Amino acid sequence: MLLVNFFLFPYPQPSYQWVIAVPLFSSLLLLGAGTLDSQKQRGSQLKMTGWVLFALFWSTYPNLLYFSEGGDIFNAALCVVGIYVLVYLAYHEWLSKERDEHPSALKWIAGATFLAGIIYFSLEILLPSARDGLIVAVAGQTVWLLHLFGVGAVQNGPNILYNDVPIRIIFACTAIQSLLLFVGMLGALPKIPLKRRAIALLATVVPVYLLNLVRNAGVVILTGDSIVSFEMAHNVIGKVGSLLALIALLFLTFKIVPELYDEIMDAISLPKRNGPLEHIFRGKHT
Repeated sequence: MLLVNFFLFPYPQPSYQWVIAVPLFSSLLLLGAGTLDSQKQRGSQLKMTGWVLFALFWSTYPNLLYFSEGGDIFNAALCVVGIYVLVYLAYHEWLSKERDEHPSALKWIAGATFLAGIIYFSLEILLPSARDGLIVAVAGQTVWLLHLFGVGAVQNGPNILYNDVPIRIIFACTAIQSLLLFVGMLGALPKIPLKRRAIALLATVVPVYLLNLVRNAGVVILTGDSIVSFEMAHNVIGKVGSLLALIALLFLTFKIVPELYDEIMDAISLPKRNGPLEHIFRGKHT
């Protein structure tokens, strides 16, 4: 999929790029249906197909992620690794179907992906006015924060100008991905009291949004004052800071909802199922 789509979907995006929305939304709906299906065997089949289609969708993105972000290798490499992870999840759904064993982590991961994915891609693809409105709102709030600290930045729609250096806020700069990561993870947990779920969401979503404004403001200052290049400010300092903040908030979430920790550990333990793929990589033959 990676090799074929590297040539089928070069950068800049071809006019037929919209066709990837078909496997995208099909995959998310299949994951959602498989999660809700009371017949576990059929649910595993639906989720297996959903993961393969989701991997197919993401295999069209490495070119876009690399070139559109100024040669930033991090997201492109993460996308490539993620495709293998998605196919590995499809393999485990096949293994569940063959053995009639259904680890709870597989249902949780599929449910979290459905919740986060259907919201994110609906905003990005189906509701462009809502997406653009969020971008402009975040740009405005970033400028407000800069003014609060005496930084004379100016907003023009999604653009922020400081010391004649323009910074453009895009959809990813709204922290929507990090926000929906927690929404998906917490929303897909089974049998969690609504109160604890709501507390965990407030304890993560609000800090993520506020910290993202700080990150955006920091990128504007570091770039506008020529302290570091935009690539260093955005791709290194900003992303490392965001990652550390997400890890800290994840541990906070474990305190509120320990069930989330259990699901993550169950997911990490999937290779211990010792299916045929694991046997191959460990040099064992059955």
